[in-house]
Amino acid sequence: MMHSNPILIVGGGPVGLALALSLQQKNMPFKVLEARAQGASHQDKRALALSYGTKQILETLGVWSNVATHATAIDTIHISQRGGFGRTKLNAHEHQLPALGYVVSYGALMQALDSAINHQHVMYEAIAREILPQQNHAEVHFDYAAQPQQLCSAMVVIADGGRSLDEIPGLVRETKAYGHDALVSKVRAQMPHRNIAYERFTPTGPMALLPNGEHDFSLVWTGEKSMVDRLLFLDDTTFLQELHQAFGDRVGQFLRVEKRMSFPLKLSSLSMVETPHVVVIGNAAQTMHPVAGQGFNVGMRDAWTLVGLLAKTPSNEWGTSKMLDSYRQHRQTDTRGGLLFTDFLVNVFTNQTLGVATMRGLGLALLEYLPPVKRLLVNKMSFGK
Repeated sequence: MMHSNPILIVGGGPVGLALALSLQQKNMPFKVLEARAQGASHQDKRALALSYGTKQILETLGVWSNVATHATAIDTIHISQRGGFGRTKLNAHEHQLPALGYVVSYGALMQALDSAINHQHVMYEAIAREILPQQNHAEVHFDYAAQPQQLCSAMVVIADGGRSLDEIPGLVRETKAYGHDALVSKVRAQMPHRNIAYERFTPTGPMALLPNGEHDFSLVWTGEKSMVDRLLFLDDTTFLQELHQAFGDRVGQFLRVEKRMSFPLKLSSLSMVETPHVVVIGNAAQTMHPVAGQGFNVGMRDAWTLVGLLAKTPSNEWGTSKMLDSYRQHRQTDTRGGLLFTDFLVNVFTNQTLGVATMRGLGLALLEYLPPVKRLLVNKMSFGK
């Protein structure tokens, strides 16, 4: 067993690396355990929607300039429902913001973060097997270089999307399965995106088109698993025709589609009953429906809040009940609000009860003329407030 004073971060994805980079800037000791090989995620083309608040975090970390060359700004969000009246627009300039958000590939973000981190503090291909909270520290059991190893720390941060959580005593997860999957891909439309993101609510589930690159959109199309499975195996021409039929004419015909993938949708949150010296952040702590693009950005705010708290706490108090209670209190409003907000949108906009569509349309139409409500919505999406 090796006893380690550094903060141990299990998971070297964007949230884990952002946390590590912030600790590095503050000259605070850390060690990252990452299951993948170094650089393995740099070619990952999955799209991430970054809020303006996340962009500010990346600027502070000194990596935004490398991300910006690969990012597409979202100047306007157009929200509507198919088969009903009512729509609203959120515009960056109305809220004195240069953009409402940005779309960038997972790989480009990882490459920017990797280029800034001191790799001496990262153990690649280190696969966590067990995490055990103890009275004065937490133990992390992992495989590295084909050998079982163990590290102990007063502060273990789990940021691996939940892959290490199954056997941790004291953690209770509440999960709600939506019974829907999300299909994701990249498509090209007949009309330019003009930096507009479209959120379209349909009877089968929400769908989104996010500007990504000069001419393309990242597509998120949700629906029952059987529907998504069928869409996955359609030939490209038929798929693009069905996409146009579901989305409508706002961007013209769809001309091209790249590889399609899918994943199940769920709402998940973690309660820490008694886990001294262990804190969970990002998707490992909460998983949200992608309807409002909140999940990743909530995770970044988790990391930012935790670093600030660690910097203000004496190292001999890291991981204590007092410190962890303070972290949870700081994050409760944002994380709980994000979970309730996305769940509310899904429930309201997929309800096909007679008369509900009319009420939804009226609500969207009224929102266009309620600037204070728009401001609240933009602040929630941008900063978690």
